[in-house]
Amino acid sequence: MTRPVADLLGIDVPIVLGPFGGVSSVALAAAVSNAGGLGSYGLYGYTAERIADTAAQLRAATDRPINLNLWWPTGDEVTVDDVDWDAATAAVAPFYAEAGLDIPPRPDRFLPPFDEQLAALVAARPAVASFVFGVPDAPTVDALHAVGTLVIGTATNVAEAHALAAGGVDAIIASGMEAAGHRVTFMGAAEDSLIGTFALVPQVVDAVDVPVFAAGGVADRRGVAAALALGAAGVVVGSAFLATAESVVPPAHKAALRNVTESGTTLTRAMSGRLARGVENDAVRRLADAGYAPFPAQNMLTGAFRRIAAEQNDASKLSLWAGQAASLATGETAADVFAELAAGF
Repeated sequence: MTRPVADLLGIDVPIVLGPFGGVSSVALAAAVSNAGGLGSYGLYGYTAERIADTAAQLRAATDRPINLNLWWPTGDEVTVDDVDWDAATAAVAPFYAEAGLDIPPRPDRFLPPFDEQLAALVAARPAVASFVFGVPDAPTVDALHAVGTLVIGTATNVAEAHALAAGGVDAIIASGMEAAGHRVTFMGAAEDSLIGTFALVPQVVDAVDVPVFAAGGVADRRGVAAALALGAAGVVVGSAFLATAESVVPPAHKAALRNVTESGTTLTRAMSGRLARGVENDAVRRLADAGYAPFPAQNMLTGAFRRIAAEQNDASKLSLWAGQAASLATGETAADVFAELAAGF
């Protein structure tokens, strides 16, 4: 089962790097692709120009297949006119003061126009385009297929997998609740789709006729072997790679990934306005008490002080995204992690 999907993607081993919105690295994506897997790069919040530039950097760094990832609009994203700006900024004001930042004025928009991002993605012609938070529509799938790009969707429950398969995707990532970062549910509330990877994967495999990748809780050869035994054609791995030398997250975040216990992560909306898994820190606790704006307003507002925290290596104010199996990964480099995972095949 793994050989056909590897051939489909043009890779040696069906190990996919999780696309990290906001903290993706050209060096890490290229390292995974050069090792024989599928490197991924998250384009959340990127303008069309930045997407084109990033694609060019990736092409210069590797001649192997690359996956570019976008967040499909769910329709519940607030606009700038929907947000009580005074209340939203009051909640983050203490963090701005501690970082020496001024409270920002209401922006013209929170995110670049999605149609412009999508056009840039098609123009970039990556080997693979993956989507979270929805089913790419038929014109998008057709446009990507027309330029030779495979399309992968992400499901957190069986109903979403059915919808993605009906939408014509080439493969599906079954993302369990163990996974780091955002819960990418798009049918129902994220809190109602907290299904473990190893319960979700075989049910999705049974429900669809396209290859299924297991994501969440896979950090070493044992997780790979378990995923394959349940019918997965490959794995998507985030935390294990995020802790490596090629990753651009600050040392404090890498230390958190190395040291977190199996029960040391939490699900929170405090940092972005959408449910996500990470290590609880001072910012998560204080924002949960102060209240937070809906997505994407909250993500923009916390982004300013998170950038300062990254520069200062201050773990107390970072989004310390981490999965429940993060501490199982001990590889120092992407090559180390890849070799360990590949042994599971």
